[in-house]
Amino acid sequence: MIMNYMIKINVVKTTNEETKVKAFANVVFGNSFKVTNISIIENSKNGELFVSMPRYRSSELGEDGQPVYKDVCNPITKEFREELYTNILATYEKAVNDHVAVMTVGEKERDKVAEPKHSVRMHPLDKEGSNVKAVGQIYIEDSFIINNINVIEGKKGLFVTMPSYKTKKVDEEGKAIYQDICYPVTKDFRDKLFASILDGYAAERDKTVIEPEKNQETELPFKGKEESKEETKDEDDPDKTQEQKAPAKKSKKK
Repeated sequence: MIMNYMIKINVVKTTNEETKVKAFANVVFGNSFKVTNISIIENSKNGELFVSMPRYRSSELGEDGQPVYKDVCNPITKEFREELYTNILATYEKAVNDHVAVMTVGEKERDKVAEPKHSVRMHPLDKEGSNVKAVGQIYIEDSFIINNINVIEGKKGLFVTMPSYKTKKVDEEGKAIYQDICYPVTKDFRDKLFASILDGYAAERDKTVIEPEKNQETELPFKGKEESKEETKDEDDPDKTQEQKAPAKKSKKK
């Protein structure tokens, strides 16, 4: 199987030599689904670079009593993980040395790139007083998973929210604005994806209902990454303006 995707690198520009985050990468699958906030980090012990996927703070505690952070999304096969991480690091090296910050993998002509195949897995929730009706995952080409997909019951019915993080921006009411980490970038794919998520929820709703704490986490992602990620986003990238307001985000907390 050949995955069609494009990698774009935003190098961190700083004079602070102690900064270990060297760049951020965006990956767009099939010109249809975008993953942002992928970090390229320098290992403080040996100086080697490695790729870190966007993460969120879970309710679990480690042996040291500190919160455990989990990936919002990540490759799920060894082969694709090695391919993707190798290509991200190679694109970073080109961005630094040759000022070429983009790599296209697979089909080169944009109009010939097919939408990625996807599937969903939804888990209905039953918590009194909560408007979060389900959480779930999206699978891209059976090689990449996106967690923390929520089905929310609003005033106008059910809607889907993607994993997001809190920005420093506020709306006209002074409430924090949240920006999506992973999201569809075309209307056609968004309609298809969200329909499959809602259909998946409806299909599972009458089968079984589980308690939220026995399923995946729905806390806000990241801790201390918001500022650096927001400052290094590419201002001419129209796809990065997918934003959510705080009310929708707050409903995701348990």
